[in-house]
Amino acid sequence: MECDYSLSSIPKRLCLVCGDIASGYHYGVASCEACKAFFKRTIQESRKGNPEQHTRNIDYSCPARNECEITKRRRKSCQSCRFMKCLKVGMMKEGVRLDRVRGGRQKYKRRFEEGSIGYLNSQYCQPTKKSGNKIVSHLLLVEPDKIFAMPDPTAPESDVKVLTTLCDLADRELVIIIGWAKHVPGFSTLSLGDQMGLLQSAWMEVLILGVVFRSLPYDEGLVYADDFIMEREQCRMAGLLDLYCTLLQLIKKYRKLQLDKEEFVTLKAMALANSDSMNIENVEAIQNLQDILHEALQEYEKNQHLEDPHRGGKLLMTLPLLRQTANKAMQCFRRIMAEGKVALHKLFLEMLEAKV
Repeated sequence: MECDYSLSSIPKRLCLVCGDIASGYHYGVASCEACKAFFKRTIQESRKGNPEQHTRNIDYSCPARNECEITKRRRKSCQSCRFMKCLKVGMMKEGVRLDRVRGGRQKYKRRFEEGSIGYLNSQYCQPTKKSGNKIVSHLLLVEPDKIFAMPDPTAPESDVKVLTTLCDLADRELVIIIGWAKHVPGFSTLSLGDQMGLLQSAWMEVLILGVVFRSLPYDEGLVYADDFIMEREQCRMAGLLDLYCTLLQLIKKYRKLQLDKEEFVTLKAMALANSDSMNIENVEAIQNLQDILHEALQEYEKNQHLEDPHRGGKLLMTLPLLRQTANKAMQCFRRIMAEGKVALHKLFLEMLEAKV
């Protein structure tokens, strides 16, 4: 799943690896063509001869102390530090495809943009034995891998450190959500305006649902990332206690339902399609997208949860609370923005301001 979503209405961003002008979102982050190609080449070379496994150890070594500065002019000076920088900013290894078909990425993209019917009949949408539904199986396939918050170990513990870590993580998740949305069945066939409308309306709901699902195994903690779990007292000190309490309500609902991953990925797509934007151009196309996802959920529930014929409806009834929680999260981030304690990335700011 290569996340290279170019939004014409958003000003150019800089490559998070070297600082050059980014050509789009590649493997989950804004990056230039050079760093995109370097990361792709590195991952593909490391998988040679063992395509079914994760990457082997990368044979790069730093001639200094693994602290080389990676800039546009110096990005070729140290492959080791450049690759580590790619990983640090959030580039996803699983986004690199192994097959090198004629036509490259454009051929790959065309497979995903053939429209809903062709899309569902492609080799990427074969149902798994458990889901029994092509849509659900595909959403499982394109679900992004986990990312890490990577709090600055040198920064003193404070509310500023917590909020900085949280905002940086949310910004990187936003980029991943934009890339993921392209692969929701039918999304890429919408007009660019409607795609932007859905994303601006629902990105926080998608992000919040991810936090909730990761937090289900924990009694009280909020799992923003595997290396960034916030408990009640930490949330209180950071001024996020109201958000914490609201998230716990949603977590309890899904825990009671014993939400599984198939339901989670389908609800994420439904949250994206369930827009409250007032600027939708083609309402019928959005409705069709909603119907496709609703039918997929119903078919999955019919096949997997025969003991509860109303389960699909119960899951749909959680979406209003999800939206309320997302709105509260937006208010928290806007407050952080207004206080000026934490620097927010440009795309993140624009998406916050888009839904006011």
